[in-house]
Formats: sequence, structure tokens, C-alpha cells
Amino acid sequence: MDVSCLQHWLTPEDRRTFEETGVLTVEDALSSEHVDALTEATDRVYGQARSSGGAAPGRSYFHPNFIPDDALFADLVDYPKVLPKVWGILGWNIFLYHAHLIVTPPSGQPRDDKTFGWHQDSGRVNVEMETSPRPRLSLKVAYFLSDTSEEGRGNFWVVPGSHLRDTLDCPSDGVGQPEGATPVLAKPGTAVFFDRRTWHSASPNWSDVTRKVLFYGYGYRWIRTKDDMTVQGLWEKSDPVRRQLLGDGINANGRYSPTDADVPLRVWLREHCPEDAK
Repeated sequence: MDVSCLQHWLTPEDRRTFEETGVLTVEDALSSEHVDALTEATDRVYGQARSSGGAAPGRSYFHPNFIPDDALFADLVDYPKVLPKVWGILGWNIFLYHAHLIVTPPSGQPRDDKTFGWHQDSGRVNVEMETSPRPRLSLKVAYFLSDTSEEGRGNFWVVPGSHLRDTLDCPSDGVGQPEGATPVLAKPGTAVFFDRRTWHSASPNWSDVTRKVLFYGYGYRWIRTKDDMTVQGLWEKSDPVRRQLLGDGINANGRYSPTDADVPLRVWLREHCPEDAK
């Protein structure tokens, strides 16, 4: 990695915002040229899905394991403007455990006030973990390619501060949203970090703008992948840090008691940012 990435490290203000709200927004993380290139790659993937019947008109298209589909997607795995903030929050024993591309076309349906599908990420983790509040374990970074700076465009909704709550009170009649719920208003190029415990939801796209977002989920290396990721083919042409982030390692025990060979990110940090290598 280029040492210039350290100019994008997690600041004390960033940390405070993330710890207090469970969400951190980084505007202009992607240049307009970068957004255009990623949008072209996303449109190609979506177009192929439409042609093969894998994406239905007017329905949200959820595509996990998209990293191998284009080199531009792989380049975001260790993106210099984002990765320093990820390791600043989670530490160095991390990898990409989950990724998904979402395209949400206009629904063509009239606007309503039905309660959204509020949830915390990670499924059974939220049932089987014994502590309260539940442990963080992972976070996601959402790269917004389309303009969701106005509400009603299939926005991602969150309840800021809810990452420290194990339950969320939703309207019992199924109308309206929980107290404190707010849409994430993001222009193209914005990166939004969110703690997996933050109560959040997708929402219908009542606009005429197709929503396009790339999600990168980072977690500890001892967590299983959440989808059937086929990124091993990228290892050979990746540098050591990216190989780590794509799940490479020496052996299974190295996920729990890693050596330097298991975690090149720690080796790099030890040289360039010793405080983060602890």
C-alpha cells in the first residue's frame, strides 16, 4: 500500500461520530470519474442479469460475490480513502467477509407509509451472542453511485445510536417508522460506514432514479464469509494486504492466532503506523 493512504486515517472526530451514532459518512470518497467507471461496470452486471432473467423489472436486484466481476470492484477492497478508517475501527485482523451490489429501479408503485423491514445484520449472531449490547464484529461500507440525496429514492434508512440497543420498537400497526428513523441522503461518490448492529432498512424507490450502491462488509478473520465468495482467483495478482482482505492466510489457526505471514496489514502498519499495529 502507498503510505499516502494514511492521510485518510480515522480521526478522533470520525471515531466519536461512529461510536456515538453507528454511522460515518465520507463525502466525495469517489471522484466523479471513478463513479462513472463503477457505474458502467455495475450497469454491465445488471444488464447481464436482466438478459438472463436473474433480475426482474421493477424489483431490487441483490447480487453478492460481485468482487470478481470487474477489476474496479476488486480495487475498492483496499481503497486508500476508506481502508484506513476500517482498520481504525476494527483493527488489523480483518478481511472482506461479505459484499453485495444492489440496483433498485423505480418501483412504479404509489408512495405509502408502511413500516420498513428494520433489522440488524448477521442473522443468528443476534440470537446466539450472550452479551448485551451485542458485539460489533463487523461493519459495512456503502459506496453510492446514484444520487440518493433526496428522500424517496430507495434510500437506506438508519436509527442513529441504535447500535447499542438489542431491540427496536416498531409501530405495532405496521404504519410509519420507529422513533429516530432517518433516511441516509447521499450524493454520488459518498461512502457511508455503518456498524452491523445499527438498526437499518432498505426502502421502496418511489422516484424515477435507479438506485445503485456497492456494499463491502469487513469483519474479523475468524468470522465465516456470509456468501459464497469466489475471490480466490484474485489472490495471485493481488498484493499481500489485498490477499489478506480477500481471505488468504497460512492456515486455519492463523485466523485466531495470526503470525505476520497471516496478516500483512499488521506488518505494514508496524512500519508506517505503529499505534494501529498493536
